[in-house]
Amino acid sequence: MAQAVDRPAPAVNRPALAVDRPAQAVDRLAPAYYDPVRVPPRVAAFASRPDTLAAGSPAKVGILDLAFARVAGRTELVGRYQKSPLQLMRPLYIDPHLPEMAFVYVMSTGGGIAQADRYRTDVVCGADTQVHVTTQAATKVYRMEHDYATQRVHIDAGPGAFVEYLPGPLIPFRDARFYQRTEITIAPGATVIVGETLTAGRLARGERHAYRILTTDLELRRPDGTLLALDTLRLEPGRIGEASARDTASGADGAGGPAGPAVMAGRDHVASLFVVTDRRPAAEVADALHTALATHMHAYPADPDLTYGVSVLPHDCGAWVRMLADHPPRIVDAQRVAWDAVRRLLTGSPAPNLRKS
Repeated sequence: MAQAVDRPAPAVNRPALAVDRPAQAVDRLAPAYYDPVRVPPRVAAFASRPDTLAAGSPAKVGILDLAFARVAGRTELVGRYQKSPLQLMRPLYIDPHLPEMAFVYVMSTGGGIAQADRYRTDVVCGADTQVHVTTQAATKVYRMEHDYATQRVHIDAGPGAFVEYLPGPLIPFRDARFYQRTEITIAPGATVIVGETLTAGRLARGERHAYRILTTDLELRRPDGTLLALDTLRLEPGRIGEASARDTASGADGAGGPAGPAVMAGRDHVASLFVVTDRRPAAEVADALHTALATHMHAYPADPDLTYGVSVLPHDCGAWVRMLADHPPRIVDAQRVAWDAVRRLLTGSPAPNLRKS
């Protein structure tokens, strides 16, 4: 994983991070830096030069490069590089139960991801840090006539770190073409909670699985490269008649495709939560997730909107849950219930109010 550079020199009152040491200069504006190492072929097939700004042009490359360290008993942002359209609010300390935890909100000056956009975010969390990363709002992937858009996210959790990455929902517009790759490196002794939420489209406008192609990869690894978990999503509504048949762009239910039983089962929202930790046995984490969601469902006996499944991760490194629902409040509530459950189990503290609305 490419690491951030141009960090400030180590201060006498904080431990030196690996990212503080001198490194060869990295050209963050070079395609080799912000482009994914491998774009899925079905996405790459849309490559073309737009009649507007091309990939790599000003305002088309968003870079966010952050480093956190534990300083005087709390987590501080000790290194930052940002290039619009990606920007960052200063860290906030809003959790009364974990007052030393830094909360950062990622923002986009462009309002959403457009054709030929290339985004990359790197977050290095030093030993024993406590970091929560989220987005200011949902990520909109706008309609595209040329090329495609990509987003890379790299997170490095050092020994003893407690890191939460819970971005807002991803909303693909009609004809969107998008690839997102999230790579998280988790040192032994670290805990990482990562969530993802996907919406079928701009539902209020009648757009349901009307995007051209939507692909995501989530990789969880140890520093030595050992793969802990891999979650891959490939949604292409326009492809019909293949082994992995897709629904029509109107979003009609079918045997396969985004609305099929193997993907979203006719629901409009899907969310996942992955928990990698050695603070508690994996089975205990899975039980906490299941119990919390089952209790949550019993509160709505006349509303069978929510469907979920919980499982232990490979190598007993943690647990994960996937949730399906038709209505935004139900999927948001369900993910929060799951997050709160593992928060209480692992830290003894409830999930805080992120105050996005």
